[in-house]
Order: sequence, then structure tokens, then C-alpha cells
Amino acid sequence: MKILFICHGNICRSPMAEFVMKELVKKSGRTDIYIESAATSTEEIGNDIHPGTKRKLREEGIPFERRAARRMTAADYSRFDLIVGMGTENIRNILRITGGDPENKVHRLLEFTERVRDIADPWYTGDFDKTFRDIDRGCRGILEDRIEKSEVR
Repeated sequence: MKILFICHGNICRSPMAEFVMKELVKKSGRTDIYIESAATSTEEIGNDIHPGTKRKLREEGIPFERRAARRMTAADYSRFDLIVGMGTENIRNILRITGGDPENKVHRLLEFTERVRDIADPWYTGDFDKTFRDIDRGCRGILEDRIEKSEVR
């Protein structure tokens, strides 16, 4: 399975989700899951992870590496099995980039939880703790709903 996390700039929410999911998958013992993240805009292309995201990942003991923000492309639709946006605006932009979602691959992260809503952007709120809690909950939902259930099928 290949998962692509998407947010506006690819420096706060989507890289946080990328590294949270990588850690959850590693702890589950799975080695067959590929995870990446990207942006829908070009504003932060080439920039590393936001310092607030780095701080929160360190605080939670989640390893991460230096990376450069990139923009999602239409080709990503065929490369990934699951494309996960952080909010409604991200989904709208993903669908514009891909030209649609005929294979039902595009979802908001919190669709995999009991409380479906957008994940607030800490770039604006400054609340990386709340963003982390939501992302962690959503990633755990993906692990349970899409990855662990796929073993049973």
C-alpha cells in the first residue's frame, strides 16, 4: 500500500502525518507500506518542515528527517493507493490537480475516525498540540481501517 498525505504547503500537517504514520506502521511490524506527503500549493516548495511540527514530533518521540516540500502532481493519483487531505479545501484542490477521483482514493484524514471534520492548520492557529492529537487519531484510524483490515481480506 502507498499513502500520500496532503496539506496546503507541505510543511506542517502533511509531514506531521507522514512521520506519525511511518512510526505507527513501523511499530505494527509492517514493512510493505510506503508513505509520503505533498502540498496543493507552490508557496513552500523546497522548504523543510515547520519548526513547530519538528518540535511536536520530537516531543512525542517520533523520528523525522529533513525534507523538501513538494507539490502534488496528477501522476501521484496513479502512484498512490490512498490520498489523504487534511481538510475540505485540500480535497477540493487535490481533485482539481487529479481531475477527479474515479477510484475513490481521496479522503480527509478524520474520515477514519468517529469525528469527521477538518484538521486545523497550525500555521494559522499555532496549536501544534491539537493538530498532533487529530493527526495521530486519524493515522491510527487508517492503520485499523485500511491496513490491518486488508490483512483479513
